[in-house]
Amino acid sequence: MGFWNNVKHLFSTDPQQKASSGDWEGQGFHFSNWANSNFFGTHNNILRNNEEVFGVISRLANTLSSLPIHEYKEYDQINTPASDLLHGEANPSMSAFQLINQLEVSRNTDGNAYAWIERDDNGAPINLWPIDPGAITVKRNVDDNSIWYDVNSTEYHFLVFNTDIIHVKHITPLTGTLGISPLDVLKGPLKFKKAVEDFSLNEMDKKDAYIIQYDRSVSPDNRQALINDFRRMITENGGAVVQEKGFEINRFDSNFQPSDLSTTNSITRSRVATAFNVPLSFLNESLESGNGKSNEQVMLQFVEMTLIPIVTQYESEFNRKLLSNMERSQGIYFKFNINGLLRGDTSSRTAFYQMLIRNGIASANDLRKLEELPPSDAKNADKLWITGDLYPIDTDIADRNSKKGTLKGGDNDATDNSDSQISDSKAGKQAENSVNVYRRRNRN
Repeated sequence: MGFWNNVKHLFSTDPQQKASSGDWEGQGFHFSNWANSNFFGTHNNILRNNEEVFGVISRLANTLSSLPIHEYKEYDQINTPASDLLHGEANPSMSAFQLINQLEVSRNTDGNAYAWIERDDNGAPINLWPIDPGAITVKRNVDDNSIWYDVNSTEYHFLVFNTDIIHVKHITPLTGTLGISPLDVLKGPLKFKKAVEDFSLNEMDKKDAYIIQYDRSVSPDNRQALINDFRRMITENGGAVVQEKGFEINRFDSNFQPSDLSTTNSITRSRVATAFNVPLSFLNESLESGNGKSNEQVMLQFVEMTLIPIVTQYESEFNRKLLSNMERSQGIYFKFNINGLLRGDTSSRTAFYQMLIRNGIASANDLRKLEELPPSDAKNADKLWITGDLYPIDTDIADRNSKKGTLKGGDNDATDNSDSQISDSKAGKQAENSVNVYRRRNRN
């Protein structure tokens, strides 16, 4: 384990280096092999020079790493050392947020992201270390068709079984094990956009050209003096020139069309959104007028079409490689909480919660947990209620009827019944969205 001691030393040390020295070596560190290379699978040039790619990868990485992830046994939340690796400290020098954020950035740039699972003598995970995708070769054992990971660089070389490496990736063909990088898919569109930008910048830098015609012969010295005087006249008069008798001056303006650049940017954003499978509005591209999509519907599309497949892949890797067979057989699993992304605005969320309460779907404490509020110690805070209006779900029929007969003067039973129906259509839509997401998540 000498290599991983060096890795820990790498993350733990605080090398002192002058910013102007440009030196990659010093006391306690030796980073010369990292100079001008990708670190943790990041394509530095594209991320730093393309705002669309940087924006969409930042949004995906920040959204995923901000989601709460918990360990459950059946439906009860539990806390173990393994769960602390995913919502606390991934290793002595990195938080869980940083780990998942870097994995997602690497997955979206290189198509693959890796983290080595450091285990104790009993095989329990104790640390998670991200690895540069460029240092890993995936190998298949022809004898039993098992997958192994060959980690190799100028500093180290070791081979580990697939259950000791967290591997998340983009889609992969049936004949391969490596994910396809979205940046490779976008290589053509990004190259085209860069060419258009360079051409546009060249056109913007061009100065207006002039053709001077005169009806008599001029000596070279007089011609040069004429040109110098013409340049001086343009510079001093803001481009205005005086056309003297015997001379004809024709001006050729630069033909830069800003609309061409705008069209190219719009096409590029559309292709980037398609490659990363995110709504076009996430790249600050205005939606077409009249499409009828609200912000809530756009977020639902993002959660269902983009986030759920990504989250499910991470959960599958964590459940398979951080939990033992016995733990999984006991109903222990990791799960991200994405319900917060579907809550909508305050009005629709309030109506949705009222519907859950009135139909006996959730208790007051269940909803307080969704809002990250402390549980109430009230007597009926954990009971389920149904409209009637309202009593515990386990109330006897006779007691329900007696309650109906005790209406006081001024009470309007019809009004109570009408109040039990949610008039806000947003609540129904949000309930349907949440149920659909819940079903899809359970099928996975």
